[in-house]
Order: sequence, then structure tokens, then C-alpha cells
Amino acid sequence: MNLRILGCSGGIGAALNTTSLLIDDDVLIDGGTGISELSLEEMARIRHIFVTHSHLDHIAGIPMLLDSIFEHIQQPVVLHTRPETLQILKEHIFNWKVWPDFSCLPSIDNPVLQLEAMEPGTRFRIGNRSIEMIAVNHAVPAAGYRVQNGVRSFAFSGDTTSNDGFWEALNRHDRLDLLIVESAFPDEDRELSTKACHYCPQLLADDLKKLRHRPKLFLTHLKPGYEDTIVEQCRSRIADMQVNRLFGGDRFKL
Repeated sequence: MNLRILGCSGGIGAALNTTSLLIDDDVLIDGGTGISELSLEEMARIRHIFVTHSHLDHIAGIPMLLDSIFEHIQQPVVLHTRPETLQILKEHIFNWKVWPDFSCLPSIDNPVLQLEAMEPGTRFRIGNRSIEMIAVNHAVPAAGYRVQNGVRSFAFSGDTTSNDGFWEALNRHDRLDLLIVESAFPDEDRELSTKACHYCPQLLADDLKKLRHRPKLFLTHLKPGYEDTIVEQCRSRIADMQVNRLFGGDRFKL
């Protein structure tokens, strides 16, 4: 199983794109501006998109992706997400005002987009890969994902802050090889971080004590301009794990 980081920043700017992770060549987790790193041919190979939540930095690229591949695919792209997130996308994105409703284009019988509700705690199998949705604590209904290929696994927190459920779900499995977790703000902005339902280094360090696994740890969703500060604070507060910064363009083989 190959994992390619298309975007992982908490904002945009030179060489920065927002969250999108490509699994092998056919599955996306989130569809932020990082989708723009894909060629038209690569975009046309996407078959499934698993969305963590409805915030723009995690979905902004999806409408444009669908528009770009409209005439290049023979079967719909299946978008999986929580029922609450699905309703938000229907009402506020694919509503013919912000963007066309691709779930009925070019026709209801032959759409380019298929919307599928997925409940936290359930798993979806694609070939030898199992993708588990895990509820997390954010300002809107949100989820993280754990992906396993029968041999190795990784987990992605999505956007979240202090909670028990994400860590309990990971602890129910025998192993975890790679963990990608957010820390959006430095500790100086802990009050803002708490209000926005994001981790800061101290909150993340406290929650990592709940995890019984010791995977390779990579930080994502860092606030632009504060990346070095957040990483250094995490390294000083997380004593028993090596802390790495995630970059767009990073690749992992699991």
C-alpha cells in the first residue's frame, strides 16, 4: 500500500496545499487544494474519496476534480463521509448555486459522483484495503480514518482535539505503523485552539499518552508561519516518540 501526501498544510501559500492523501492510485482521504498536484490522468483514476469533515480546506478540490474528469471516467467517483457531512455537501456545495450537483450529472442514472453515507465505527473494503471511520472531536461532525492492507496500517486523525474515542479505536487493533495527527496551533494559542477544536502541542502530548502503540508519528495541519514552533514544541512535550513534520510530496510504503 502506497501513501502519497498531496497536501497537509493548515493553509495555502507558496508550496503549501491543504489536506489530501492519496492511497495507491485510486483512493483519496480528503480533497483539499492538494488535489491540484495530480495530473488529469491521475485524477481520472480516483474511484473513492473518504472525507473527514465539511470544512473548506478538506473539500475545496473535490468540485473541481469532478468537473475536470467529467468526460474521462466510465463509473462514478464514490464519496464516503458521515451522514451529517453528506447533508452539508448537498445543501451548501453541490446545490446548483455554489457548484452543479454532480450526483445527477450527466444524468441521474449515470452520475459522475455517488454519495454514500458512512457511520463511525464501520469499515469499507476496497481490494485488500480496509478503511475504518472513527468519530473525532471537532467543531463540526468529523472523523478520522484507520487504513489497513492486511499487513500494515496507518491512521489519520483529520481535524480534532482532546478526545478518548479516536485513541480507544486505535488501541483495539494489534498494531499501528504510521500515525498522521494534527497540531494546528502553537501552545501560545491554546485558548483559540480549544475554541476551534484543534490540537496544540500540549493537548496532543496529553492525548498521545492514551495510545498504547508507538507508530511513526507525523504532524499535519500546521498553521502557516508557525510550523517550526509547533514542531519544536511537540518534540519538547512528546518524550517517548520521534516527532516528524509531514510535508506535501511525502511518500510512504506500507
